Formats: sequence, C-alpha cells, structure tokens
Amino acid sequence: MKTRLFLLSCALLVAPVSFAQPIPAPSPEVFYQKGLKAVEAGDVSGAKANFQQALQLDPNHANARLQLAELARNAPRVAAKGREGKLASVIIPQLQFTAADLSDALTALGQMIEKESKGGVTLNFIVDDPQAKLANKKVTLQLKNIPAKAALDYLLTQVGAKARFDEHAVVVTPQ
Repeated sequence: MKTRLFLLSCALLVAPVSFAQPIPAPSPEVFYQKGLKAVEAGDVSGAKANFQQALQLDPNHANARLQLAELARNAPRVAAKGREGKLASVIIPQLQFTAADLSDALTALGQMIEKESKGGVTLNFIVDDPQAKLANKKVTLQLKNIPAKAALDYLLTQVGAKARFDEHAVVVTPQ
C-alpha cells in the first residue's frame, strides 16, 4: 500500500499539471489604442507599427485603416508635435541671458537642450523675419530648473515672437 501511494505521488509530481489560464492574444483594439497613444506622443513609426498590427489581426478594422491613412498624410505634423513634447521633458538647470541677441540666445538654448538631453533632443532654429522686426531685439532672462519648452516660450514672449514646430525645425516669427 505504501509503495502504491509513493508511486502515485511520484506520478503526480512528474505529470505536467497546469491550473493557469492561457494568456489571450492581444486584440486588434489593443494595438489600435497603442497606435493612438503613439500619435499623441508624436511617435510616427510606433503609431504606424501598431495600426499595421491591428490590421494584421483584423483586416476589417476600419478605425486602424483610417488612422494609418491619416498618419500618412500628417506624419510631418505628428513628428513636429513629438519634437515639441520632447522639448517639454528636458529640464534646463540654469539659463541666464543679459541683453543677448535673439539669434545668440536661440543658439545657446539649443546647445543647452542638446547637452541636458544627452543628444536625445536637437533643434534647428530658423528665424523667419523678412521685415527685420526681431533683428535688434535683446533678451534678458534668469531662470533655474525650467523645462526647455517653457524657457523657449519666455524667450520668445520677451521679444514679441512665436514658434512653429515643423518637421525638421522650430521656425521663429514675429507675432
């Protein structure tokens, strides 16, 4: 009797018994929602990959197909939005300008952003000022521990300018 119980217990230990429920495969809707979040974050390639995965799982997913088409048309705008979002995540520990030219201040700010992001965020600034309204504007700022986006906003407000985030550059124009 003891031998039978021993053999039975050994058999139970060796036999693969699984009480866990199988993990369901992600639905197309999961990838669709991830795609929407990637668009919101300005991640064009991530959005495209997620919408394509949703369509691979469900070729009739109309919303994923629509978003993929919209992404193809608006990729530069989505990428620009991502650049603006990344700019908000970079913290500048100290910014000090005293009667600096706008172009010099933008150059210095761009270098600070690149340094603080460890090369992760680089910006091209273009001053589009055909009537030279910003040519003689001076900037005086003293800021600490500020998001780069806010620093740029303060800088531009002081000289009466605004920024437009394009696919490859930040275009500064008079207001």
